[in-house]
Amino acid sequence: MFRPCIDLHEGKVKQIVGGTLGDGAGDLRTNFVSDRPAAWFAELYRQDNLKGGHVIMLGPGNEEQARSALRAYPGGLQVGGGVNLDNAMEWLETGASHVIVTSWIFHSGRLEWDRLESLVKRIGRERLVLDLSCRMRDGSYFVVTDRWQKFTNLTIDQANLGLLSKCCAEFLVHAVDVEGLCRGIDETLVRVLGESSPIPTTYAGGARSLKDLELVTALGQGRVDLTIGSALDIFGGTGVRYCDAVAFNKSAVSLGTAREL
Repeated sequence: MFRPCIDLHEGKVKQIVGGTLGDGAGDLRTNFVSDRPAAWFAELYRQDNLKGGHVIMLGPGNEEQARSALRAYPGGLQVGGGVNLDNAMEWLETGASHVIVTSWIFHSGRLEWDRLESLVKRIGRERLVLDLSCRMRDGSYFVVTDRWQKFTNLTIDQANLGLLSKCCAEFLVHAVDVEGLCRGIDETLVRVLGESSPIPTTYAGGARSLKDLELVTALGQGRVDLTIGSALDIFGGTGVRYCDAVAFNKSAVSLGTAREL
């Protein structure tokens, strides 16, 4: 299934090459900057009944745009970026179906189980998505935090996904090394997610054509959804027409192969 997205940077909807999202503005590579507000995209997704999309705040200055998107499509979008124990419930009350969390539950590269458990206790696992975006190092996929620049010691494998699945409703996994490059998905990572994740999972990174949507569906054994960003025509891309991605979902629903979101 196709999952939509709204990536926010400096108060604008953008598509960014993920691996360049550090502290230095000179290193940032941007594929697209929209002149439309976040609410416009949220309303589009609402009209096409696309559920489970994510709104990601990449740094400060994006809160109002995120709120406007949630108000435009209440209950239809997830929100992440700077979410923590103190503000998670506020985002849910604003209209998010789920909050997406990564960096806050890690400290010095290690998962803080006490933090995760306190968050689950406050909002419930059914409203929590864990962002396990990762990069390859020494032959393994490691979760990265803090704008995808800091490696943790947590690897993407069956054991860890099994443990974490007890604390959340879904996983969101960006393949950071190919994010925004439109050179194809990380097939190995998608296969790992399809074989190892016991809960719904959304993969993002590298999608360049509708064939990638078909490939993720196959490699993920029907349990992994795909976010398409820079290749999508509504984000200035030429690889995938938004209407074709919507039609893919409608076809899956009519065939009875779509998972209910």
